[in-house]
Amino acid sequence: MTTRKPPAAAWKPGQSGNPKGRPAGTGDVSKLRAAIAKQVPGILDAMMTKALDGDVGAARLLLERAVPPLKAMEPTLALTLPDGTLTDQGRAVLRSVANGVLAPSQGAALLGAIGTLARVTEIDELETRIAALEVRNGKS
Repeated sequence: MTTRKPPAAAWKPGQSGNPKGRPAGTGDVSKLRAAIAKQVPGILDAMMTKALDGDVGAARLLLERAVPPLKAMEPTLALTLPDGTLTDQGRAVLRSVANGVLAPSQGAALLGAIGTLARVTEIDELETRIAALEVRNGKS
């Protein structure tokens, strides 16, 4: 089986056969967008008229596109955690959730933060222990 040689004028890897590319706005999608763009003011006026005449679908469509949806927000609450261990603080959070002081999602977020703090504290303690061992063994 023989291998075929590319023609002498073949493009090199990474080299475009059409460096200027297709002129902007000449594709079918661009033409369609341009045609729709010309009609947008009339479409919006018609939708607004229908919405004002009681068309719930038109009103919903306009509002969904123009007004961002409201996001549920929980009120912030001041919570004093006890001095002591992270376990004591975690129990205080659970107690606050059980007593209705904190929403369950707020309690979960606080417990997650306490867990992250526990991991950070553990890393700090390990670094301190390693440094002490290196000093004791003469590897500073």
